[in-house]
Amino acid sequence: MKTIRLTMAQALVRFLENQYIRYDGVEHPFVEGVIMLPGHGNVVGLGQALGQEAHRLQVWQGKNEQGMAHTAVAFARQCKRKKIIAVTSSVGPGAANMVTAAATATANNIPVLILPGDVYACRQPDPVLQQVEQTHDLSLSTNDAFRPVCRYWDRVVRPEQLMSAMLSAMRVLTDPANTGAVCVAMPQDVEGEAYDYPESFLAKRVWQLARPLPEAEAVEEAVRVIREAKRPMLICGGGVRYSEAHEQFRAFAEATGIPFGETQAGKSAVVWDHPLNLGGIGTTGCSAANEIAKEADVIIGVGTRYTDFTTASKWLFREDARFVNINVSPFQAQKLDAVAVVADAKRALPVLQEALAGYRAPYTEEVTAARARWQKELDRLDSITFGPDYVPEVNDANAASAFRFAEDLKADLTQTAVLGVINHAIDPEDVVIGAAGSLPGDMQRMWRPRAVDTYHMEYGYSCMGYEISGALGVKYAIGDRDVYAMTGDGSFIMLHSEMLTALQEHKKIHICLFNNASFGCINNLQVGHGNDTLCTELRYRGQDGGFSGSFMPVDFAKIAEGYGCKAYTIHTLEELRQALADAKRIQDVPVLFDIRVLPKSMTEGYGAWWRVGDTQVSENPRNLAAYQDHLAHVKDARKY
Repeated sequence: MKTIRLTMAQALVRFLENQYIRYDGVEHPFVEGVIMLPGHGNVVGLGQALGQEAHRLQVWQGKNEQGMAHTAVAFARQCKRKKIIAVTSSVGPGAANMVTAAATATANNIPVLILPGDVYACRQPDPVLQQVEQTHDLSLSTNDAFRPVCRYWDRVVRPEQLMSAMLSAMRVLTDPANTGAVCVAMPQDVEGEAYDYPESFLAKRVWQLARPLPEAEAVEEAVRVIREAKRPMLICGGGVRYSEAHEQFRAFAEATGIPFGETQAGKSAVVWDHPLNLGGIGTTGCSAANEIAKEADVIIGVGTRYTDFTTASKWLFREDARFVNINVSPFQAQKLDAVAVVADAKRALPVLQEALAGYRAPYTEEVTAARARWQKELDRLDSITFGPDYVPEVNDANAASAFRFAEDLKADLTQTAVLGVINHAIDPEDVVIGAAGSLPGDMQRMWRPRAVDTYHMEYGYSCMGYEISGALGVKYAIGDRDVYAMTGDGSFIMLHSEMLTALQEHKKIHICLFNNASFGCINNLQVGHGNDTLCTELRYRGQDGGFSGSFMPVDFAKIAEGYGCKAYTIHTLEELRQALADAKRIQDVPVLFDIRVLPKSMTEGYGAWWRVGDTQVSENPRNLAAYQDHLAHVKDARKY
């Protein structure tokens, strides 16, 4: 056996250079590159190896470990899990910063390779700088925090262990049914230790993307259930997009006449104006999808995990409704006591369509009428304006915040109208990205994709701070097309470090910052369940000791300009239209729109529910009323 003597880190880089993936007759490198923040845990080991051994791999400099890992997650997601970026940090705080991003990846079933530096395997210098010593177990380090949020975890404490560790890592990263974050921790002394690695380990290796076919018995049972349906409905989940089953899903819906709702991950698999597309479903869904879902007797979920937002905490669907689930994951396919069709969506849908030949869902005008009612509502949301007779969409005891905000920050834009303007102004092929706050709800309801794969919402973990870092990852994936990050001021404050990386890399990303001087979504949840506002608005502390002063007039445009980005401050819809048009002419520089939108001007409801922890005992009668409402909904929710 021929061998070559390399350090563990050098062998790792050579290995990553030669990992390929094959699917549908296409073959290309799987690992695009590495984003790193050098520190004493990776700078002289992996850092030296990247400088010497990286030829095809790109190397980027991150600014915040969580941010750069979010960039990698968004890149893999936009590439439909067929390419990844690895991320590496030092030990201690740098590694801990990436735990949130690892959880984001795993919750969304997105592959990301995390390579944190680690404390010394030999333990001779212990406690090394940034080491957490656990007196009950000296083998523990910060990197053990990755264990519960990763699909695969390993620590390479001898250089020869790299081989089994990386083969297992790649197995998980390329497995559609079980992918997510993979952490391979690298003790800093082991990174520089040498071993005679077999050349075969370092040679080109092609991983075949699994596309399992459905079992005949499962198809037979699914067909029987669907043929008995009087009001069937499809759910388009993220698995449709990751499988690249866009055409197969659309063809199945058209052949059977079954309408479909979209999850956050599945949205834009089919364009918004398809006559069978009912739009977003569930807690943040629209009236069209939820109206049909409530009456559906058979639900065919394709590539969905059935999160509580999709099922409205299992309250949306009839107790006697039956489920047929097409999913590459057996765990996901069996949810809701379904007929489980464990298969790749691109392979399974044509088989099921052929077996259903001649079947048509017995709808008459219900789908068309539901879509028409929702279109009328969309037109209204697009045109809501602020004035003396303005009534906020979220109408509660704190609705006066909107008027106070308009006075303090001199703004009178509604969030729904702003979204409508942006939606109509950008090009059909541009990609929008979001993650947290009230914007995911408004966008699942209101956003109208005019081209496939142009809607990118991280809502499996709903991680604040993903938006801007993720926009950079999307930009790496889509090249010359534009990306628009939809973020609230709360998310921007939490994490916008990779805006500087975008500037450094000459990557133009558009940051649409919805500035309502509050954590508006949580404020709505807070007051909507009977509580007074507490720590959810950005106000000065008042003379009464609470946060009752005026709204804080943060100038986010100046922050962006300080980095070197182009920025606009927006108070009117006309200023927004002009800024969007002007920004299209800018090249290679990130753009930020500081858009002053009124609190309480987002969408609300549309026939869904979300289960939260309402309190059973309170001195506040509003809390007790909320708890009674909670009990009423729980009574009607499915039990499993």
